[in-house]
Amino acid sequence: ALLLPLLAAAPGAAAGRYGEGPAAGSGSLQGAFTRAADRYEVPVSVLLGVSYLQSRWDGHAGAASVSGGYGPMHLTDLRTALAESGTHDHGGAEDPRGDAARPLDAGTLRAVGAAHAGQRTGAVPERLRTLGKAAELTGLPAERLREDPAANIAGGAALLADAQRESGRPASDDPADWFGAVAAYSGADDEATATVYAEAVFVVMRRGERRTTDSGQQVELRPSPGLRPPSDRRRRPGMRAAGPGPAVECPRKLVCTWQPAPYEKWEEQDGTTDYGNHDRANRGPGDIDYIVVHDVEGYWDGATSLIADPTYVSWHYSLRSSDGHVAQHLKTKDVGWHAGNWFVNAKSVGLEHEGFLTDPDAWYTEAMYRSSARLVRYLSRTYDVPLDRQHVLGHDNVPGTVPSTIPGMHTDPGPYWDWDHYFRLLGSPFHREGPRRGADMVTILPDYDEHRPVYTRCDDSGQTCTPHGSSAVRLHTAPA
Repeated sequence: ALLLPLLAAAPGAAAGRYGEGPAAGSGSLQGAFTRAADRYEVPVSVLLGVSYLQSRWDGHAGAASVSGGYGPMHLTDLRTALAESGTHDHGGAEDPRGDAARPLDAGTLRAVGAAHAGQRTGAVPERLRTLGKAAELTGLPAERLREDPAANIAGGAALLADAQRESGRPASDDPADWFGAVAAYSGADDEATATVYAEAVFVVMRRGERRTTDSGQQVELRPSPGLRPPSDRRRRPGMRAAGPGPAVECPRKLVCTWQPAPYEKWEEQDGTTDYGNHDRANRGPGDIDYIVVHDVEGYWDGATSLIADPTYVSWHYSLRSSDGHVAQHLKTKDVGWHAGNWFVNAKSVGLEHEGFLTDPDAWYTEAMYRSSARLVRYLSRTYDVPLDRQHVLGHDNVPGTVPSTIPGMHTDPGPYWDWDHYFRLLGSPFHREGPRRGADMVTILPDYDEHRPVYTRCDDSGQTCTPHGSSAVRLHTAPA
C-alpha cells in the first residue's frame, strides 16, 4: 500500500521518505532491514535472505562489486562503476598455452583483447542498472542508494515489492509467496537461472545465518526450517523458458549454458598451419589433478565474447557475478589454454570468474562464490580431485615453466579472493595447525576481514592500495 504513492510521487516531493531526515543511516543494520521490510510490506526474512546471497550483508563502504552492484542489496549501476574503475590486467604477460614448443604471439592476444574491449561500453542490460529503478521507486538520490546502507536496503525492498506486484501476487506475510519476486530480483533473463537463484535464497532462509559485517554490525536471519518453495510456481514475465540445449557438465542444482569455444585451423603467411583456441583431447578420471581459479579481469559480456574468438585463448567455465550463472565453453575432456603452464593446462580444468584482482573494492558476490563452490564440488567428485589448496589452485599458484617465464606469471585471483570462505562453501574448511612431530608444515589462517596487508600497484599511481581484507600472508625467510 505504501509503494503506490511513492511510485506516483515526483523525486522532488520526497520529504519524509525512508532514509531521509536526521535519523538517516542511524541505528543498527538489523533495524534498517526491519524498517525497510515494514515500509514496503516485504517479509524481513526475504529481505535478509536476498541480501545475504548478494553481499553477506556487507556494505563495502559504498564500493561497487565486480558487476557494478552497490551496498547490502547489490543495487546495480554499471555505468557509474565503469566510470570509477581503472584499467585492469592480470599483472603478467605470460603465454596462456604455456608450451615453449608452440608459443602464442603476445601481440596478437593483446590486439584481440583490445578489439573486444568495447563489450564494456555497449548497451547495459537491465540487470546491471537496477539502482536507477530503485531511485524511482523510493525517490532517493542514486548517490545515497550507493553509499548509505539503510537507503540501499530500502531500495532493495522497493524492488522486491515491485517485482511481487508485477507477478500479479499481493503483498503477503508468508515468505513462500515471494519466490517469484526473489527469482526476478536475480536479474536473470531465463527461467532456470532465476529459479536456482531463488532456491538458493530459500536455502539461506531455511538454515538461517548470523555474522558480523564489514562495518562491525551484528546481523541475524533466524532459521525457518519448514520453509519450502511453492509448488505452483508461475512463469515470471519476460523470462525465457529453459531450452534443452547441448549436454553440459554441471551439477544438477546449477544452471549452466553451453557457449562453445571454437576449434579452428588456418594457414599462416609463412605457409605453416596454426589452430585455436584449445586442444582437443580425451581426458577422463585420472587425467585431471587440478582445478584452477581465475578472475577474468573484465565483465561477463566481454569474457564470453573473447572466448568465441578462435585466435584467443580458452578456459572451461565462466561464472557471472550478479546471479552466479555459469557458462561452459569446453568439454572437460579437452585442454584449455588458461594457466600459462602446459603441464597444468593438460591436467586441469579452468574457471574464470567475473572480476578484477587489482581492484580490491570490486567485491565478489556470494551468489558467484556459491555457484563456483558447487561447480568445484561436482568436478572434484567427477575427477577425484582433492578439495585442498594443493589441488584447487589460484592462477597465482601456477609456476612459470622455466625461469624466464616467471616474471610474466599472472597473479589472479589475487590477495582479495576469500579462500577461507570459499573452502567453507566447498565443505572442506581450513584449520590452523602448528608444526606436528615429524612434519615441517604449518597452516596460517588469518581473519579475512581483519587481515589487511599493504599492497601497491592496484593502479598506475604508485600509491598503496585501498586497505582491504585479504587471504594472503607474506612469508619471510628471516625476521623482518
